[in-house]
Formats: sequence, structure tokens, C-alpha cells
Amino acid sequence: MFSTITNAFKIPDLRKRILFTLMMLVVFRFGAHIPVPYLNPEAMRAFLGDGGMDLFSMFNVFTGGAFSNATVMALGVSPYINASIIIQLLTVAIPALERLAKEGVEGRKKINRITRYVGILLAFIQGAGLYVTLHNIGVTTDITPIQNENWLTFLVIVLTFTAGTAFIVWLGELITEKGLGNGVSMIIYAGIVASIPSGALAIYQQYLAPGVISVKGVIISVAILVVAILAITLVVLFNSAERKIPVQYAKRVVGRKMYGGQSTNIPIKVVMGGVMPIIFASSIMAFPATIVRLATGGNLPTTGIWNKVLGCLSAGLSNDWWTYLVYSILYFLLIIFFTYFYSSIQFNPIELANNMKKSGGYIPGYRPGKPTSDFISKVSSRLNFAGAIFLGVIAVMPIVVGAIFGIQGLQIGGTSLLIMEGVALETVNQMESQMMMRHYKGFLE
Repeated sequence: MFSTITNAFKIPDLRKRILFTLMMLVVFRFGAHIPVPYLNPEAMRAFLGDGGMDLFSMFNVFTGGAFSNATVMALGVSPYINASIIIQLLTVAIPALERLAKEGVEGRKKINRITRYVGILLAFIQGAGLYVTLHNIGVTTDITPIQNENWLTFLVIVLTFTAGTAFIVWLGELITEKGLGNGVSMIIYAGIVASIPSGALAIYQQYLAPGVISVKGVIISVAILVVAILAITLVVLFNSAERKIPVQYAKRVVGRKMYGGQSTNIPIKVVMGGVMPIIFASSIMAFPATIVRLATGGNLPTTGIWNKVLGCLSAGLSNDWWTYLVYSILYFLLIIFFTYFYSSIQFNPIELANNMKKSGGYIPGYRPGKPTSDFISKVSSRLNFAGAIFLGVIAVMPIVVGAIFGIQGLQIGGTSLLIMEGVALETVNQMESQMMMRHYKGFLE
């Protein structure tokens, strides 16, 4: 990977893209330290507390601590991700959106524009809900979260949150267009990387600091390290795994020239959706606890039936082993669902088979048309199943380790690790593909 980056800097166009991406990430981190007017950061940290794996805890990790510090970019790109989930689900249900999705590049541009508007609307709603929640915290505690409460203060705080999200989405689109990699994914990656030092320091202070170190602390630290190394290894292996379907093109004579007659293949990746199924599943699982926290002023039930119910939907809220088990099962099933769902949106076997038929290509042993599309669908379904099982096991493994050793927040750390590694691999792959297109000799050697 380091040799790839070194060689990429030798190509002017790639060097410009890499430096532009780094500059935009610096702008993002700079904005993550600009405070919101009239808002007390202590109230935000009190609101976070230890509520398990809800959306606000994920906000804080994905934004590199911007949420807990009550800064302009506190909501991060989560409203945009939620909007993407909603629009992609509606694309299957609403014919007008489905027609837009089939219109090619122009249709995708219109869908992206709709997604941006829905994301900004969700950011405004979430900002308003957060304002009300902080107001309730001020009523029930001695902390003063909001200064000079009135309608003008409400508009300033909520619109600041909304503008921060809109600005991050704009930065992400700039990175996608003029930089390297998927812009939104790169911003999430930068936020997670920025959270690593504080997370490592917390683990050190809790288990390995002088005066605290113990046999249990060493075992827990080793377990975290082993899980991280295993997850990294498996993600690298499965991310590069693919099934190559052979394709033969028939010979045809046009005038005095002969075309076709060559053999190639169609690579279908095992993990076609990358880390997106994990991001979608995490957002859906965290949604109920988030709504409860907004409705109750940041407080979650610590006892009773609702504590158990929310514990099944938010890992770490309830310490009962069976809530961890139910959460893991639901999380695992959601990852499988979103793996198939995301694959069905990104990969169309019927369209691929029709394009092959038009260009005179066929898969040996299968007739062009429906038999070819059925074969590709069967192969894709089997690969999706293997990829979904892999993603589910890797995502659930930190939760199981955290439940066994009683480590709070490890489930968020595991999800963050997968997202971070997946984005890094996808970015390096894109860099390699661009270098291959330019036939860069130093890379090919």
C-alpha cells in the first residue's frame, strides 16, 4: 500500500487529487473545532453519558469528537446517510424514483440532489430534537446547556447544526469529484481516525496505567488487539476475493475486418457492498434508543422492561447476557438484509446479460438472454450470502468480546474499524485502477 501511495505521488494528476483530498479533510477537522453559539459543551458531554450504541455515540465517533464538543459539525454526515437509506428504499417502492434510477448518469444526479435535500431536512429535524433535549437537561439538572433561550437562539443553534451538515456533504461531493475516493466515506474515515488517540488513551487509563494494571486488564487489552488484527486480516482477504465469470465473444466480419473472438471475464466481488451494509444496519439498530433519548431529555431507563427492550436494540445499555444475544442476532440479520438490498441496487444481472447479448458475448455453456441472467443471478446470490455472513461475523465479534469482558463501547470500535479499513482499501484500489489506466511503468513492475 505504501509503495502504491509513493508511486501515485509521481503522477501529477493523482498527486493533485491526493493533496486536494487531504486539504478538504483538514478543512473538515478545522470545522469540527468551531463552537456553536449559545451552547455549553459540558451539556453535550452529559447528554452522551454512557448510553450504549445509539446514534449520538456513533455521531461522536464518526465526527472525531465534534458532537461531544458541541461544534458546528456535530451532526456529521449521519443525516445524509439516513437520507440515502430512505431514498434507496423508496427507489424500489416509488415508480418515479425507479425510473430516475434507470436514466443513467442524469437520473443518478437527480436522485443525489433529492438525497441532499432530504439529508438537510433530516439535519434540521435532528438539530431541533437535540435542542429540545438539551433544554430538558437544563430543567432536570444543574447544568445550563443553552444560554439566552428564545426563538432566535433556537434558530441560530438548529440552523448552525444544519449548515454544518450541508457543508460536510458539500465537502464530500468535492472530494468525490476532484479528489480521491468516496467523499462521504473519506470524511467518516477522517472522523474515526481523529477519535483513535482518545480511545487508545481511555483503554490505557482503564486497564494499563500504573496503579491500575492487572491480569484482567492485560487479558482484556490482548483480546482487543487480537480481535482487531483478526478483523483487519479477514477484511483484507474478503475485500479482494472475487468470482470471475468467463465470457466469450463470437467472431463477426465487418467489411474486410474481423471483430470478436476474444475471451475475457466478469469479476464479481464477494463483498460487493463494502461496508455500507454495516453502516445501514448500525443506523437502524441505533434509531430506537436515539428517539427515546430525545423524548426523555437524554435519560434512558436503567431498570424495568423498557431497559431490556432497548438493551436488545442498543448494545451496552443492559448488562444481561441475553440482551447482547438478541442484539447480536438482530444486527447480524440486518447486515444480511442490507447486503442483499445494496447488491440488488448496485448490480443488475438482467442489464448485464442484455449488454453482453448486444455486443455478441456469451458465457460458455449458457445461452444469451434469460439463461445467462439467471446464471449470473445465482452466482451473485451465492457470493452475497458468503459476503453477508462474513460481514455479520466480523461486526458481531467485537460485541461478543465486549459482552464477555464487560467492555463498554467496543461494539462501536469494531464497527469503526471495519468502516475505516473498508474505506482505506477502496481508496487504494481506486488509486491502483487509475494508475493502471495511465499504464504507469513504476507501478506495473
